[in-house]
Amino acid sequence: MMNAEIIAVGSELLLGQIANTNAKFISNQLAELGVNVYYHTVVGDNGIRLDQAITIAESRADLIIFSGGLGPTKDDLTKETIAKHLSVELMYNQAALHSIEAFFNRLNRPMTENNRKQALVLNGSKVLVNHHGMAPGMIYEQEGRTYILLPGPPKELEPMFQFEAKPFLAKKVGGYETIKSLVLRFYGIGEAELEHKIEDLLDAQENPTIAPLASDGEVTLRITAKANSEIEAAKLISSAKTAILERVGDFQYGIDDDSLTSKAAELLMEKGLTISAAESLTAGLFQSELAEIPGISSTLVGGIVTYTEQAKIHQLGVAQEVIERHGVVSKECAMEMAVRVKQKFGTDIGVGLTGAAGPEMHDGQPVGTVWIAIVLNDEEPVAYQLKLSGMRNTNRLRAVKSTMNYLIKILKQLP
Repeated sequence: MMNAEIIAVGSELLLGQIANTNAKFISNQLAELGVNVYYHTVVGDNGIRLDQAITIAESRADLIIFSGGLGPTKDDLTKETIAKHLSVELMYNQAALHSIEAFFNRLNRPMTENNRKQALVLNGSKVLVNHHGMAPGMIYEQEGRTYILLPGPPKELEPMFQFEAKPFLAKKVGGYETIKSLVLRFYGIGEAELEHKIEDLLDAQENPTIAPLASDGEVTLRITAKANSEIEAAKLISSAKTAILERVGDFQYGIDDDSLTSKAAELLMEKGLTISAAESLTAGLFQSELAEIPGISSTLVGGIVTYTEQAKIHQLGVAQEVIERHGVVSKECAMEMAVRVKQKFGTDIGVGLTGAAGPEMHDGQPVGTVWIAIVLNDEEPVAYQLKLSGMRNTNRLRAVKSTMNYLIKILKQLP
């Protein structure tokens, strides 16, 4: 197994002016190759500290990937520092130099001398062509260790890694002709609980590998198989997928690039059902999320934000006695909202969302209390209660995600 460390270079990262999205992207790509990433390091534009970081990385990694510091200015010192550290000469790459000169000619602008610096590469390195910028990347190997230098801008780094560095690493990892991945997406189960249920599978993994990842309320498992053919890789992935879903299949909602919203929208459109929503605490967020999906106009008819008690009564038609008896943050109110909005818009499905987002109690209910109701056709509405513990807007977003999840479960049961 290859162990990697990612070193991001740039004082702007340490100052919090930009986020280190490059490390996230590279780690994700390396996971597909089965490469272990044990450390992320961020270093400012300082040659001494960068040299120290390289020495530390060499003590614990056989693949070191650098992002940033390949540009034309004096604070771009990544390749100069690495060249000195490895006792390697820098030389001009003529193809890169011609590309940089052509760029300035197209703009009819003079090229300053410092821009020539971007064409310098480590002598003996494999040069990675930059199709989206000027500074080339490079791969250099010395004493059993691989150093990969990539530009900082994501629009340059991502395609360079994806199409040039990654194929090189794929061969180096084991000479496999095919490396395939499948992402399983889960909702309604915590990362710790999911890992506990498949702990023996994680302990026994070799090929394929299984990598868990948690985000806000969601858990993903990336299954990566290395094989000599796509068919063989697909069989390895299928076997692992079956074993996983036998344990936690009830919580799976999608695969790969699916999101809760895209999956809910896909099922709505597939089954030809229309939907409307009455929203209180989410204030239109549920409809806004659906509206991001292309083609949703065939199923999302409309909705109404009824943020106050009076709006629920006068604009939506919720019975005043329901609110007086049960309150606005209640199962009964949510169900009434779902039924009324369905009637108002003439849809197949009605959704009602009400709750106490925070930071203070609402209607006598604790912060994080949420009621979600869904009514389908002429059936009785079903209601779900959430007890959330996040900040105000986090609670609102989780309420929407949970609604999408419940909607997916209902739609999957339909013929």
